[in-house]
Amino acid sequence: MTKTPAAPVASSSASLFATSVVLAGGVALHAINLFLTISLLPTAISEIGGERLYAWSATVFTIASVISSMLVSRLVAGRGPAMAYLIALAPFLLGTVVAALSPTMEVMLIGRAIQGIGGGLLAGLGYAVIQTAYPERLWARATALVSAMWGVGTVAGPAIGGAFAQFGAWRLAFWLLTVLGVVIAVVVPRALPRSAQVAVNERIPVVSLTVFALAAALISVAGVLTDIAMITMTIVAALVVIAWFIRRERRSAVRVLPASTYSARSPLKWMYLSIGILAMGTVSEAFAPLFGQRLAGLQPLVAGFLGAAVSVGWSVTMLFSAGATRPKTLRRMRIAGPAILAVGLTVTGLFQVDGAGPGQVAIWFVALAVAGAGVGIAFPHQLVAVMGSTTDPVEAGKASAGINTVELIGLSFGSALGGLLVNLGSPSMSRSAQFLMFGLAAIAVLGAFIARRTDPITRDNQ
Repeated sequence: MTKTPAAPVASSSASLFATSVVLAGGVALHAINLFLTISLLPTAISEIGGERLYAWSATVFTIASVISSMLVSRLVAGRGPAMAYLIALAPFLLGTVVAALSPTMEVMLIGRAIQGIGGGLLAGLGYAVIQTAYPERLWARATALVSAMWGVGTVAGPAIGGAFAQFGAWRLAFWLLTVLGVVIAVVVPRALPRSAQVAVNERIPVVSLTVFALAAALISVAGVLTDIAMITMTIVAALVVIAWFIRRERRSAVRVLPASTYSARSPLKWMYLSIGILAMGTVSEAFAPLFGQRLAGLQPLVAGFLGAAVSVGWSVTMLFSAGATRPKTLRRMRIAGPAILAVGLTVTGLFQVDGAGPGQVAIWFVALAVAGAGVGIAFPHQLVAVMGSTTDPVEAGKASAGINTVELIGLSFGSALGGLLVNLGSPSMSRSAQFLMFGLAAIAVLGAFIARRTDPITRDNQ
């Protein structure tokens, strides 16, 4: 591999603003698309059919996103940030157009898979390009801004999708995403560096990607099954495949994640695990609307806002926590974050009862927002720690690009585990809600102990 001159970092206010629009906009497109589709798909299948394939819309999208997110570091290094973004936008826009025009559910799934390829790249690029596009003093704030777009997607996605579906114009929602994607594509050349930092000659780890795709498929399938035994067997199978993946990664010269992930000296593996656990905690918001409707009799729109409580908590908190700079403070925040997440989830679980009144619903919202605040306190600083986990620029780029892959894996595992916990509590919805919240809280407690091992190393830890 041969190095070429480093790409310039944006310095003027106008350049930084344009860069922020592209990075935040790319992640927002991915997040809004994810939640938008969930809200409008029931209306879409009433027109195009394919109810039996309903759950696979999320499955094919997630699998494609996980796979493509693993290619982000190679794309940035080989093509440069600007071209990488344009390459990512191409499949996203193509898949969105296919979804908008789809006459059947089978065609819709093809569009969703193509969307997933672009979406995984966009979400990963949002983190991977920060090092190149911003001065180091702005890394934490840029990370917080990009991460906050998931909160925007959680609120805007259901609102946009629901509004279009309400008027029977669900296809227009996809056309709106297409227009927004084209606008971002126009801004890209003016906002991001065009030159590649290094010429990468590494081979794509096809076998490792295939193995991991199998694991992602198993995890996604587990999340939509209803039989507890089948869910358990599928998760166990996924863990076996992931163990196989890790074993292969350790021994292979061509890896998906950076080599330092598997080094005994490097804290990167603990950083990745902490990020995955924080992502798992946010899965609680996906089930909150269901609990709101069944336990408190809330209307769907009100219950939907209950589901946004976690995102509100971490989005707002990240904007303030990102300003911390003292090493001791950063370490405390990385540890306190998952602990606060656990407290919020535990309190939410304690008040999950049948026939819940307005006061109890208010406690749910506040407690879920507290849980989200825990994520917001720790998440941006874990991401910055990953970026500083090595002084090797190539490994640092791979480590940054791996953030989104790990986050998607955490969400996939969390969704599958959430389905298992809810099914364990059935037929009682209140018990299901308690199992879910307490189970995720227990994992968050484990995350607080793991976070103690995530201090970044300033020297090269290869």
